[in-house]
This record gives sequence, C-alpha cells and structure tokens, in this order.
Amino acid sequence: MLNDRARLLLKFLVERYIEDGQPVGSRTLSKHTGLNLSPASIRNVMADLEEGGFIASPHTSAGRIPTARGYRLFVDTLLTVKPLQQGEVRQMQSTLAPNDPQQLVNAASHLLAELSAYAGVVLTPKRRNLGLRQIEFLSLSDKRLLLIMVTAEGEVQNRVIVTDRPYDPSQLVRAANYFNQHFAGFSFEQVQPRLARELAQLKTDISQLMEAVVSIGTEAFSGVGKEYVLSGERNLLGSPDLFSNMGRLRELFGLFEQKTELMQLLDVSHAASGVQLFIGAESGVAPLDECSVIAAPYEVDGEVVGTLGVIGPTRMAYERVIPIVDITAKLLSNALSFH
Repeated sequence: MLNDRARLLLKFLVERYIEDGQPVGSRTLSKHTGLNLSPASIRNVMADLEEGGFIASPHTSAGRIPTARGYRLFVDTLLTVKPLQQGEVRQMQSTLAPNDPQQLVNAASHLLAELSAYAGVVLTPKRRNLGLRQIEFLSLSDKRLLLIMVTAEGEVQNRVIVTDRPYDPSQLVRAANYFNQHFAGFSFEQVQPRLARELAQLKTDISQLMEAVVSIGTEAFSGVGKEYVLSGERNLLGSPDLFSNMGRLRELFGLFEQKTELMQLLDVSHAASGVQLFIGAESGVAPLDECSVIAAPYEVDGEVVGTLGVIGPTRMAYERVIPIVDITAKLLSNALSFH
C-alpha cells in the first residue's frame, strides 16, 4: 500500500509523462507538485515507487517513467476523468444518428479514431436468433457427411460431420425431413431444448445425427458475422512510443490483419459491463505489450451484441479516451436500438 505522499507523486509523474513523453526527475516533482519536500526526500519516495514496480528508469535518463503497474494504479485509483465538451458530444450524436447498422458501425470506428487520435475498433454485432429455413445431408463416404444449413435470410453454412456409424440415404432424408418439418423458422438456440425433449421420447436411429446437427449448427452460426471494423491504424505510426520499435509495430499491424487474437480480447470485454482497460501485457496478446486497449460493450434493445474500443500506446490520455469510449458505446447502442 502506498501512502498519500507516494500516491500524489505517482499521479503527478504519470500525468506529466503522458503530457510530454519525457522521463520525470525529482527536481521537476519538487518544483511542481506543491509538496513541501526536498529533492532528496522525493528521490527516496521515487526509489520506493521503483522498488514497488510502479515506475522505471530508462537507461538514458535520470528521470523515471510509469510502468504498466504504475499506469494500472493510476487509472484505477488516481485518475480524474475529464468530461467531453458539449460540442464534441453533439458531434458524436449527429455522427451516430439512427442509420443502417453497418454504416453505424463504420461511423463509430471512425469517430473513435478521430476523437482519440489512435486506432478505433468496433466488433460488428453478432447475429441474433438466426432463423433456420432448412438443412440437407450429402454423403461423402461411409462415416463422413456434408451438412448444408440455410437460414431464413438465405445464408448458407456447410460443415462436415464425422459419424461413429454409417447412415444410408433413406435415413439421411428422414433426418433432414424431420428437422425441417419440426424446426424450420427456429434458431439453433431455440431448437436445442425442443430437440432434446423430442429425442428422449423418440429414441430413433437418427437421434445421434440430429444431436450432431444442433451442436455443429449452434457453433457455426454463433460466429456468423463476427468481424471488426478498424479505423485510424495510421495514427499509431505517429506515436513515438510505438514507432521507435519497428519490429513491435510490424507485429501490431500483423495482429490487425490476422484478427483472431484481437477478436478474442474484444470478446472478453463483450462479457463485461462498462469500460474495460487492458494495459500492456494484461491483454495476453504479445503485440499489444506496449499498448493499452480501452473497450466497452454496446447493446441492441438491452442485449449486448458487440464491443468497441480504442487501441493506443500505454502513454495515452486516459482521462479523455475513457469517456470517448464510454459515450460512443452508449450512443451506438441507442442508434442501433432505435433502428
């Protein structure tokens, strides 16, 4: 636990470093914190902060810079969030007026990038309750089948099923007909409990096949439409904190192209409430070790359907970016629900 004096010095050091990007020395802290402490006393406090892992000393300077742990303590307990100006909020409201959902997602991503001066990302809304039109089976070999699933919207998904026994053509037709007759119009999430009840009574030779259809269909369509819109990546090229390490910058842009790890990180925020911060290695994604991700879920009619956020260097203006992310999530929720 840090005492009040150490916390105040850490707060000032982080704020000063975020503002000008230069390591902060004891003389600067002595001059500007308003504490009646000598440079020697301040050096002692800084030594304690460094020993605790909150600040570190770059090799080229006598000053100190915050570590990821220092930033974490700062944003959790020392940060004073600055409300956005009314003009900015009005601009956000007009940009995110009710519109086509895809255009809204694109607009939200651009808005996050523009207002933060970093990269803005929006995980597109997951599809909700995709209704099923029909399924068909195609035999590929004795124990391999192609399952063809068509939604009410005309979306087609194909999956290979490996069974533990062969099925003859009449069984495949019977299974498809039964499924289409009883479950057309329902989503796989709705089919699951209904099918479980009916198969318990039927105990037919196609029971295992039907269960496989529901399991595979649920998995196939739960990820449908999962994509993200990224804006402002080029803003990161202007960040001296990232641009000085070209290898790390290449890894970061590789992450944006590869997408999977970043979507998994955004999915974590999807399950949380309110704004979430991942500072440095907290994300668990190596290319983001020198970055912070500030993310928040957004909703449609009270149901969380996606996540949005800002990706930038750990040295970012958290007091400004946090409300940008928070308000954008709320405005996007309102616009999508109204639409």
